[in-house]
Amino acid sequence: MNKRLFILAILFLSLKTYSQNLEQKISALPVFNELASTKTPFDWIITPEKSKAGGYASLDRKSIVIANAMVWRTLRVFPNLATTDYVNRMTGERMLRFVEGEGSICIDGKNYSIGGLQGQQERGYLLEDWIEGMTAKDSAFIVEDFEIRPIQEKFHWKRNRWALNTELPTGKDVVFTLRGKDEIKDVRVYLHLAIYDRLPVISKWFEIENNSDRTINIDSFILERLSMFEPESQSGSPKDGFMLPNIHVESDYHCGGSFTQRETNSTVRWVKDPEYTSQRNYSLNTPCILEVAPPISPNQRVAPDERLQSFCNFEMPFDSYDRERKGLFTRHFYSTIAPWTTQNPIFLHLTSTDPATVRQAVDQCAETGYEMIIISFGSGLNMEDISEENIARYKSLVDYAHSRGIEMGCYSLLASRRVSEDTDCINPKTGKTGGMTFGNSPCLCSEWGYDYFNKLETFLERTGMSCLEHDGSYPGDICASTAHAYHRGEKDSQWNQFYKIATFYNKLLANGVYMNVPDFYLLNGSTKTSIGYRETNWSLPRERQLIHARQLNYDCTWNQPPSSMWSFVPLVQYHGGGDAATLEPLNEHLYEYRTHMMQNYGAGVQACYRGPRLYDTEETKQVVKETISWYKKYRRILNSDIIHLRKPDARDWDGIMHVNPKEKERALAMIYNPLNEDITREITLPLYYTGLSKKAHIREQEGKARVYKLDGKQCVTLTVTIPARGYTWFVVE
Repeated sequence: MNKRLFILAILFLSLKTYSQNLEQKISALPVFNELASTKTPFDWIITPEKSKAGGYASLDRKSIVIANAMVWRTLRVFPNLATTDYVNRMTGERMLRFVEGEGSICIDGKNYSIGGLQGQQERGYLLEDWIEGMTAKDSAFIVEDFEIRPIQEKFHWKRNRWALNTELPTGKDVVFTLRGKDEIKDVRVYLHLAIYDRLPVISKWFEIENNSDRTINIDSFILERLSMFEPESQSGSPKDGFMLPNIHVESDYHCGGSFTQRETNSTVRWVKDPEYTSQRNYSLNTPCILEVAPPISPNQRVAPDERLQSFCNFEMPFDSYDRERKGLFTRHFYSTIAPWTTQNPIFLHLTSTDPATVRQAVDQCAETGYEMIIISFGSGLNMEDISEENIARYKSLVDYAHSRGIEMGCYSLLASRRVSEDTDCINPKTGKTGGMTFGNSPCLCSEWGYDYFNKLETFLERTGMSCLEHDGSYPGDICASTAHAYHRGEKDSQWNQFYKIATFYNKLLANGVYMNVPDFYLLNGSTKTSIGYRETNWSLPRERQLIHARQLNYDCTWNQPPSSMWSFVPLVQYHGGGDAATLEPLNEHLYEYRTHMMQNYGAGVQACYRGPRLYDTEETKQVVKETISWYKKYRRILNSDIIHLRKPDARDWDGIMHVNPKEKERALAMIYNPLNEDITREITLPLYYTGLSKKAHIREQEGKARVYKLDGKQCVTLTVTIPARGYTWFVVE
């Protein structure tokens, strides 16, 4: 037998062995025998515990099905790995119209499909019979094994303060092992597809392992490519854009220099399918392929016996187009996948580092029920000064705060500043510094960048501070320098910088550090981002700030839990506005001070109360103390889901309502009157999401509860009198 035939024989035996192994393992799985048309028989928002994730065999035992009660995904294994079905069980809809592969990886200039099947002639729909005739894609990684295991913790969260949810997500992680061929025969891809308990979410990521004796380069990759059914038929190009499939997709690779997921969503794109010639759009412009990939190539070297891990992508189909319901989906997504965002400590933004002022602030926090002090920007604190003298100065203040049961943290600015020509990001277009997202910005993968993070870690550890407000976090700037120590050039600069800061946040979370970061790093360990205010609005007159703040609380809580955002209250002047804009002296502006606190705490939104103190008189102290005591009494329901009742327009009442079917207080409604006279209104409370169906015990404030019968839509209508420029609240049990 010649050498070529011998190699082919060995390859054939290997394929047979792998195939037999896969057949045996799939046969050992329970069989999935469900119809796509059978809809989820419960509302997971109200009873998520009814949904458990699992891994199953298809009826013909040629596929693996990952499923919970709300979604399933079928992954064909023979002749190679590919998604052949994706079902929204809540609506009974199949979402996939065409079979491809599980993404692709470009290694040393050549593209390789991660699994993949070919041979489907029609791209507008898929018949089961067609799958049997499909063949494996050329130049593809071939599946040889799989393992089903519990979802593992991606990075540790030290639970050391109050949180509405203290549980990490659970579910099943199916890990497929795929091997390369020919020149990449010693390269393995471990493809993870995880499905969660209690949540209609499937996540996906991979690890690539180099078992060869040479270094390989990962030029680029596509993590996900799904050809989905288009939700509408457009023959032309609509001016307002095409309607996209009704599914939420985001990754944990966010770096856009802004507050929200939509603004920083850099990896998800919907692209055209020009080969889909039977689509109804004459120009073949329908964006009906979901692609998930880094915005620029990672350009990462993988040495022998090393691994590279991709970012993680999350997919969550919706069951309606209702804004509130879709918002509840995404809010539950964050509070489940990133439960650290449900922490919500009560903090003061302290504007001074004077020891006497700091100690006074600590005492006031302890006496009123506050839990944390963040020494703010402009205070004079410098975290990058890790001299013995500076460490000792702040450690003594932290020790005093701890003696009174108060946590302490501080502020550091990263981006939007100039360090030096040798350190700052080099603009690829000009070859010079400047032109970044915030103007000049230091490169995180320079020597200075690594030194900066080491200094912050040292400062936090040695002073005992347990909160970091990290301003101007990494916004995704590309650096074309070839002289920086920890990246090679333009192509790998974003990837390296992103993972430098993400790893930093992971580590702080594991050490119990709370993080205010005005950029969207919630899936990487940060705990709160800005609610999205315009800073100069806090220079408006006090009375106008109240309406603007309520509008913020209403408009910005559709898609994120209130605990994951902070707002602002200028106890002292912020950007301007003088005496008319600020609350100091506090005792002279108790109406505005109390109203700010009630509408923020009443929304479950912490604000940066920025100033040197919490109170200036005994009367002011009592106002703060009573408000915090009220908030803590209802803390769990006030941090629960918000149902939006009526937007603040300053023309009539406005309000929100918190709901939680698992709590004693099923709902708490906050109702406001911006007018100068008392008003009486008929206000309907939609109680569906409380889990109540027949009757509810409702009381106004701390009054006596009355029993109300719910109508056919599970609503109750109350006659409410609201005082002029005032508020009231109702508790539902």
